[in-house]
Amino acid sequence: MKMIGSDYVLEAHNIFHTTEVDGGGCFNGAGNSALVLKGVNLTVHSGEVMAILGSKGSGKRALLDVISRRADGATRGQVLLNGSPLSKALFQQRCGYVTQSCTFVPGLTVAQTLHYTPTILSGYLKSSKVRQVLADLALSQVAHKRVEYLNISEARRLAIGIQLVRDPVMLLLDEPTHGLDPLSAYLLISILSNTAKKTGCGILLSLEKPRSDVFPFLDRALFLCLGGVVYSGGTRAMLEYFHGIGFPCPQLENPLMYYLCLSTVDRRSRDRFLESSQQIEALVERFSRETPISDAPINNMGSGKVPLAYGKPGELKVWVMLYLKLLASTFSCGLVGMKTLFLRLLLLPLAMSMLWAFYLNVGDDAHGFFTRNGLILNILGLSYGCGILTTISLFPIWRKKFSQDTPEGLYSGTTLLIAYNSVSIPFSAISAVIGSCVIYPLLLDSKYNNGMVFAYLLVALWSSFVLAEQLSITFLLVVKVPFNAAIAVTYVLVISIALASGTVRSFKGLQPWLQDNTKGTHTRYASSLLHSIAFQSRKLNCTPTASVICPKPADFMHERLGLPDPDETIDVAASCAFAVGLAAFNMLLYLFPMPRCVRQKFKD
Repeated sequence: MKMIGSDYVLEAHNIFHTTEVDGGGCFNGAGNSALVLKGVNLTVHSGEVMAILGSKGSGKRALLDVISRRADGATRGQVLLNGSPLSKALFQQRCGYVTQSCTFVPGLTVAQTLHYTPTILSGYLKSSKVRQVLADLALSQVAHKRVEYLNISEARRLAIGIQLVRDPVMLLLDEPTHGLDPLSAYLLISILSNTAKKTGCGILLSLEKPRSDVFPFLDRALFLCLGGVVYSGGTRAMLEYFHGIGFPCPQLENPLMYYLCLSTVDRRSRDRFLESSQQIEALVERFSRETPISDAPINNMGSGKVPLAYGKPGELKVWVMLYLKLLASTFSCGLVGMKTLFLRLLLLPLAMSMLWAFYLNVGDDAHGFFTRNGLILNILGLSYGCGILTTISLFPIWRKKFSQDTPEGLYSGTTLLIAYNSVSIPFSAISAVIGSCVIYPLLLDSKYNNGMVFAYLLVALWSSFVLAEQLSITFLLVVKVPFNAAIAVTYVLVISIALASGTVRSFKGLQPWLQDNTKGTHTRYASSLLHSIAFQSRKLNCTPTASVICPKPADFMHERLGLPDPDETIDVAASCAFAVGLAAFNMLLYLFPMPRCVRQKFKD
């Protein structure tokens, strides 16, 4: 464990950063670029709290993104930790970053959320660390409170606690007091100051509207305006510096807000805009002249080596944490747990039971054959629909959490999907078994009971549910709004049912090339299984007349599916292959980096 006396120094030297400020979207080309940081320098030592102050658009978040190696665009300059270049991997291993938007898994308590944070600690050491963080952040009283019931102050402290459990040497925070009332903001800054002194963690945070009561807790301050540095250094030296250049802080005035206003462009009129802009340019130039840029790092300890306290948890351990988090959310006692269990276990059987109201008295006459064909259509449609509804209700929170955790390098998309499927697939299998028991008497002749036939029905239901689930996960990778993803998946599956199921129209009515293409759909094989169950063992009770045609089961299946005698072995293998294959494809797909427009969409 990192000792309190450990000496770490974070330095930024002559940082220039250009980024896209007017993105045109994924398909409209690149937006306009702008220089958002201009020669920024800063230094933060262990146990210190440094505030980055500036109005909106001054470059505060861009500077934090550059230091954390999350920034898109071109960057010049050096960011060092103990004299070593701060790479993305090193930042992920030894530092932390708390953004304004932090997503928690609903259904978990505060203590569970901290305990399931992936770290290299385990057992007693992990529990001790969690208890310490709860106490340091004044969260002990709400340790067993579910995260969805936290107020904004408690949620903000929990987000900080998730990073502190990992024992960072430097912690970055993007406007942690945003949206907090004055008392909560004061409590948060005081807690951060005490944490920095107690653990030796250096803290770098951005503030847009600092109050005077937080001034004593800040050791250093950096004033930014339009990417330029108006001042960077100790808070005590700040007062002397501005007094020396002719801008003393009036008595009873908040020095942070006074000098923040001094560093802000006045846009109330054109004249005031020009006057304030010229004044700020002069302040930036003067500070740059009086603090010349040094090419050598301030700290040279350790010959550029950064002591690593714990390292990074392995993929297996991270998977276990994600799996346990999924189980804890599923079996939580609150509304979230009840909703999750209902969707995973009972939605599909309930949908199948609704079919009894429409197909209970279907006979084995000619009309009954076509009615059972409609039953197969409903079974496929409801199985797909239940898979879509379950996924868009449960997976988006994990997709959003993944997008926020990706910059920290805690786990890959494949690890997330393996954990998610390790929970969802067993539940879907149990749900399909119950649903098969419900629909089995409707679909099969009561005189023909066979365990293998039940297995065919189970495969058809389960593979349909899982395929819709995995197809929804595919679309949710790039579509942020779950309802839009559901519409896209539904559109794809409706086309598949219309062309390949043999329930909407027969194969004889399709062009030959369309008949061949249906072999590349899951619906063809699942529908073939259901038709085999419903018709192959059934005897038609029908007397042909001049107005009544009595189709034979083999002729009926040949007309609807183009197959007089389907091969159930191929149908079972193909149905499972589509479902499992799409799950494997998603694990590969979630490994690839997403375009900036997609990352930005989930970030906002």
